[in-house]
Amino acid sequence: MSTYEPVIGLEVHVQLKTESKIFCACSTEFGREPNENTCPVCLGLPGSLPVLNERALELAIKVGLALNCQVSPRIKFDRKNYFYPDLPKAYQISQYDMPVSSKGYLMVVGAGFKPAPTPPHPSLSPSEGERAKVRGRRIGITRAHLEEDAGKLLHEGIKDGSWVDYNRAGVALLEIVSEPDLRSPEEAFQYLVSLKAILQYLGVSDCDMEKGSLRCDANVSVRTRGDAPFGTKVEIKNMNSFKAVQKALAYEIKRQSEALESGEKIIQETRLWNESKGETLSMRSKEYAHDYRYFPEPDLVPFSVTNTRIDEIKKSLPELPQVRLERFQKQYGLSEYDAYVLVSEKSLADYFEASASEKVSPKMLSNWIQSELLALLNLKKVLIQESPVKPKDLAELIRLIENNTISGKMAKDVLPEMFEGGKSAEAIVREKGLVQVTDTRLLEEIAERVIQANPKVADEVKSGKAQAIGFLVGQVMKETQGKANPRMINEILSKKLALSTRGKA
Repeated sequence: MSTYEPVIGLEVHVQLKTESKIFCACSTEFGREPNENTCPVCLGLPGSLPVLNERALELAIKVGLALNCQVSPRIKFDRKNYFYPDLPKAYQISQYDMPVSSKGYLMVVGAGFKPAPTPPHPSLSPSEGERAKVRGRRIGITRAHLEEDAGKLLHEGIKDGSWVDYNRAGVALLEIVSEPDLRSPEEAFQYLVSLKAILQYLGVSDCDMEKGSLRCDANVSVRTRGDAPFGTKVEIKNMNSFKAVQKALAYEIKRQSEALESGEKIIQETRLWNESKGETLSMRSKEYAHDYRYFPEPDLVPFSVTNTRIDEIKKSLPELPQVRLERFQKQYGLSEYDAYVLVSEKSLADYFEASASEKVSPKMLSNWIQSELLALLNLKKVLIQESPVKPKDLAELIRLIENNTISGKMAKDVLPEMFEGGKSAEAIVREKGLVQVTDTRLLEEIAERVIQANPKVADEVKSGKAQAIGFLVGQVMKETQGKANPRMINEILSKKLALSTRGKA
């Protein structure tokens, strides 16, 4: 066991799904020409005045309620002063001492799992060997506050200087700050998965990290295991995926632990994660709150949100992941792990429910989605909501297995053809003549021939070597070109060999 333990807190920045920016009417549409979505307000031109987007406030309150926070009845904005080229006003309108919501918590489901090397789905991490028990832990939420996003600096292909695209400047941003309750990179990964699931279920953001809709900064320190005081924290930026967050934290924990072991002093600073080198690099000394010279935003007066309005928003909350997880276990008889995997992505849970409504085995459906379907989607780089195999199509395939029309092995050959060609399972089975042989009399005749042709193996089965029957099953399958029902073959062979043994006795 290491002498040191990490202390981790995460700052997650979420672009809220609003049609216009937080303080002006400019579009938030992604992919427009550079600086097309701009106006005097988001460019910070003299004389322009901000007006709060009510929808952004509503979405922020939704998130606060879903994270079990106390929602502030009084809303105030502040100026956070600092200069970067992508911040056109040289200050950011944010919230300092009166955030929209605070003092909440998030139950992290699956917090005890370690990520698999190659997960079958971007947000799924538990490996096959760790399906025993889904564990949950309560992680505190310090605050969730509204602010405007900055623009984007573009450096590629430019020799001297950089371009600035202000389309993103002024987009509604919600910063969710956790308590320093996380104790491992794996737990941080699961926290992000759980938080993203809640945001997706609420419909407040598309959570697309490639578009910058979801970004994360991590604060990490190490301390002697069991010691109460925290160590000197370092902030890590420039992480573009949950896996990158996990790898950056693991590297930084190792770096800090080795530094302390050699008697070095940890400096409070901001470091960048270099994905290609797999290491963090020093960026600048860490700013403190007083460096930003916060003061109340003079162009936006404080205002109140009534309890009635907060209650209305609370009643509009959808079924959240934790509740859905528990319902999946009760309604469909799924294990805690299987339910966890399905609800971790809203689109995945929706697909499962749509397919389960076709009245097929929920357990078999869950297994096929998690193994065969997700493997295909991952291979083809297709999202579940864009799958050419629709929920009713997968249910049809599973129904063919359930009624013994085809075997599970046959179905594994049928699914890729459904995926590529768009044909139904029934059509593919009919065209290729894949209907399973279930004629009892025919299977008994074949089984008898196989026993007669393999007397030594048959004797081994009779003498108690049960596993030897697998060879005989394989021979029957070979003679039927893989179309025989394996369960029926096994039963017929077992019965014949048992009868033969009793006859000799």
